[in-house]
Amino acid sequence: MTDQQAEAESEARERDIDLDTEDRDSVAEHMGITATIVHEVVRRQGDEELDRPASSLWWSGVAGGVAVSASILGHAMMEHALPDAPWRPLVASIGYSLGFLIVIMGRMQLFTETTLSAVIPVATHPTVSNATRMLRLWGIVFLANVTGTFLVAAVANAGLFGVEGQHDAMLELSRKLLKRDALDSLQAAIPAGFLIAAIPWTAPAARGQEFWLILILTYFVALGGFGHVVAGSGEMWLLVLSGEATIGWGLGTFLLPTLAGNIIGGTVLFAVLAHAQVAEEL
Repeated sequence: MTDQQAEAESEARERDIDLDTEDRDSVAEHMGITATIVHEVVRRQGDEELDRPASSLWWSGVAGGVAVSASILGHAMMEHALPDAPWRPLVASIGYSLGFLIVIMGRMQLFTETTLSAVIPVATHPTVSNATRMLRLWGIVFLANVTGTFLVAAVANAGLFGVEGQHDAMLELSRKLLKRDALDSLQAAIPAGFLIAAIPWTAPAARGQEFWLILILTYFVALGGFGHVVAGSGEMWLLVLSGEATIGWGLGTFLLPTLAGNIIGGTVLFAVLAHAQVAEEL
């Protein structure tokens, strides 16, 4: 500890009110978690993910892609079951949270979540090695996620779900993507990247309320009509496999612009700012 730090701590102690041990513990409990602690929790979690074997990341990413497809199913079935009324999106959007709850609480790999957790270690220690580790994680997880969503779309398109109306409901929900051009996809993806990146950042302070945190943030992704590259890739695959869209449209108009938008929202607008607020305190 430097003399300056020791002097600062001494001054802080002088400003404190004299409390007994029990009262001090109560004050510490009510002060809550600081931004620096949140940053360190996210950094350590991200660092652990960066060191995971490629095979573990791959299979966790495939599982994440399969599981997040439940968001399409949940959203589509609620839309299908509700009457065509102005309030329908307010209720049906809850179904979109289904897959995200499974993936995030099940600790599976989801690309947009790693846009925050993988960036914080790089922002803290900006080395070539850390940047390489981040790109490795992003590449494996993204490819694995879209592989998982493709598998679910293929099963749905083959009519193997076994419940009448599910495929048609999912396809009807997916058709909204056909109304967007590449710029629309990019712009719709930026808020989604920001909101999804907020989940791992705010989770350490949620204190057992992670379910509600995920539910609320992903609900507003659906309600706002924002674009999530992984969940949306499931809708893209449904359109391509059913013959309603070409693979060129899927990659050029939806997937790549949405990927860029999610990275901008999750990395530039959230991760960098989240790091900047505590950078001088590290």
